[in-house]
Amino acid sequence: MALLARWLAQLRGSRAESAAMSELVSAGLVLVARNFRTRQGEIDLVMRDGVVLVFVEVRYRGRTSFVDGIASIDAGKRKRLIAAARQFVQEHPEWRLSPQRFDAVSMGQGETRWVRSMFVVDA
Repeated sequence: MALLARWLAQLRGSRAESAAMSELVSAGLVLVARNFRTRQGEIDLVMRDGVVLVFVEVRYRGRTSFVDGIASIDAGKRKRLIAAARQFVQEHPEWRLSPQRFDAVSMGQGETRWVRSMFVVDA
């Protein structure tokens, strides 16, 4: 049963990422990578907004959740995202000189909320 629950959660997460990506592409961003994984963590979407490299964390919250998905991105998660972003740039040096930012997209309960520049990556 736990395996089924985990599979369903991954399916919901994948659908939320796809919906978020569609919304961001409609807003003019360009997909660079999806589900970039490192030992430090995973970046759901890596996108380009003009010359800015954007790392996007997508959060899905179901009907029973009382916490907004964006509010659930704590200091530990930010630290892992920054480490993963640094690894991405190290593996893709063509982005080394580009400005970078972190966005978050919260989906669920029929709502989508996109927060741009949730935090900025220091050089």
